[in-house]
Formats: sequence, C-alpha cells, structure tokens
Amino acid sequence: MGVKATELRKGTVIEMDGDLYLITDYMHHTPGNLRAIIHVKMKSLMSGSTRDLRLGSGDVLEVAYLDKKPCEYLYKENAGGYVFMDTENYEQFTLPEDLVGEKMPYVKENTPCVVTFHNTTPIGVELPAAVVLEVIEADPAVRGNTATNVKKDAVVETGLKIRVPIFISKGEKVKIRTEDGEFLGRVND
Repeated sequence: MGVKATELRKGTVIEMDGDLYLITDYMHHTPGNLRAIIHVKMKSLMSGSTRDLRLGSGDVLEVAYLDKKPCEYLYKENAGGYVFMDTENYEQFTLPEDLVGEKMPYVKENTPCVVTFHNTTPIGVELPAAVVLEVIEADPAVRGNTATNVKKDAVVETGLKIRVPIFISKGEKVKIRTEDGEFLGRVND
C-alpha cells in the first residue's frame, strides 16, 4: 500500500530496495515560498544500518504490512539463534542473534512475548515495558555509602548486568525497564 511522504510518521515501517526500514525521525520543512521538503531517518530492520532520505511532498512510499503474533520464547540454540513458538499453532521458528540479541537478556525461557512478522518471516520481538528478574549475584554493600543514591553492580538470572541500589541483595526480585535496563524497584512476592 503506497502512502504519500506527508502521511508518514515516526514508527512506520516501509519497504524500499528489498529491505524493511523503520522510520526513526520525521521532519517536515517548508522553506519560505519553496516546496515542502520531508527529511526522514530510517533504520533497516534486516541489517540495522541507518539511512537518511529527503523526499518531496508528492513522493509515494510503500508501507510494509506487519503482523504481530503472541509467541513464547523457548531457549537459545548453541549456534546463536533464539527459538520461539507460536502459541496459536505451536510452530517453532528461530530468530538470529544479530536481529534480536540486544533484547534477549531481558527475557527468561518460557516467557510469553510478541513477535513481529513480515509476510511469513519473523523480523523482531516486542518486549513488555518492564520485566521482573531475580538477582543471582550482587556486590556487597560498602559501609558509609548511604548519603546519596549510590548504585552497585548486580547480575540477574538471564545473565544481564544491571546497576541497583546498595540495599539489593542476592535472591531478591527486581523490576527492570527493558528500554534501557534501568532499575525500577524491588518486587515483593
């Protein structure tokens, strides 16, 4: 489905040159009495590279049709891929590490998530805004570091290293923001 450049918005996925691009920045500029110019920054969903594009207001781009399905993360393969299962038809498929590797330290095995498909090809994973994980390793608190918001290193059950307040100890569950790995709070069972 083709749309005019003026109808594009941040977060739209377009097809161009056999690749899928996510629009990360959109700026509509009209200099004086001249025609409108649209500056678009895009990120390739296949390779991760970025690209700048300058469009006229009449240019038409092809918007990609994406399908989101509820799936379950099963396990990581030795070869480096991540195996998921479609919870509707129980089909299993693998996503390569270079496509979703930076997101996976937030996800435990057998965790439900949403996988984005283009046609029948899985292209990405959507994580919840925050996850709850158990701390398996934490540096000991240092006496005297209570005057300000002091943080220490900790490792959670998925192997992710995060910064937590000094009062967090091994065995506690913490809530972590998946966007940037920020500690949000302690979780009581």
